[in-house]
Amino acid sequence: MWSVASPIGEDEGINALDRLCRPDRYPRSAAYDAAWLLQLDMGPHPLWQLEDLLADIALPADAHVLDLGAGKGATSVYLAREYGVTVTSLDLWVPAKEREHVCAAEGVAERVTAIEGDVRTVDLGNDVFDAIVSVDAFEYFGTDVHLLPTLLPALKSGGWLAMSTPALREDPYAVGIPPHVERVLGWEAAAWHTPDWWARHWELSGMLTDVRARWQDGGRDSWLLWEQARRELTNEAGPSAVLEMLRADTDEQIGFALVSARKR
Repeated sequence: MWSVASPIGEDEGINALDRLCRPDRYPRSAAYDAAWLLQLDMGPHPLWQLEDLLADIALPADAHVLDLGAGKGATSVYLAREYGVTVTSLDLWVPAKEREHVCAAEGVAERVTAIEGDVRTVDLGNDVFDAIVSVDAFEYFGTDVHLLPTLLPALKSGGWLAMSTPALREDPYAVGIPPHVERVLGWEAAAWHTPDWWARHWELSGMLTDVRARWQDGGRDSWLLWEQARRELTNEAGPSAVLEMLRADTDEQIGFALVSARKR
């Protein structure tokens, strides 16, 4: 695991935004302006998660991809630009018009269709997508055993389902929520399951095969870098509960589960 960055202003004059450029680890994401990404902030660095996740699946250039929980659109831009795929960008909280503006400004509007809705109720059609990809959103709806039977009809046979989600090293249903996490997130961290839990959850659906689930290397440290940069860019003063949670996580109990599978 690579070393944790120093707190803001303590890394020999290198500012937090510059530390977010990591071409050795995430070469594709390094091409994206860190300040632009932070303006679209809705959580930890989405492109670091997505670049790592997509290493586990194969996306043909003519694929139609559902970006599930697309937030303000950074992941939709990345999918369209880096892979040349057609993207349906779905989010419940961010208006479609806002994501359309982001995609147009980045020159990928012709490849991205933004829609609003709850994945549990929106009509996505049948056999529409070659892949469904989700970054930092699946924890809000994916623990429900009824989700996959509702979602997977929209995925073509043999298509990929892949997601990145916050996770705990030991499953909260087995050992409880670590105190430094519970103080910040409370009961919501019960959805931060381990990679093994997600693998079994998907396998039990009977609808997926080739299930792979892994712990993202250095995920907690990456989140810490991102939170430091976010505070620097916004000139946020005072204590940060998330920053203190990440700094208290000295044995890396916090991280991300990267999970992928194919529809039978």
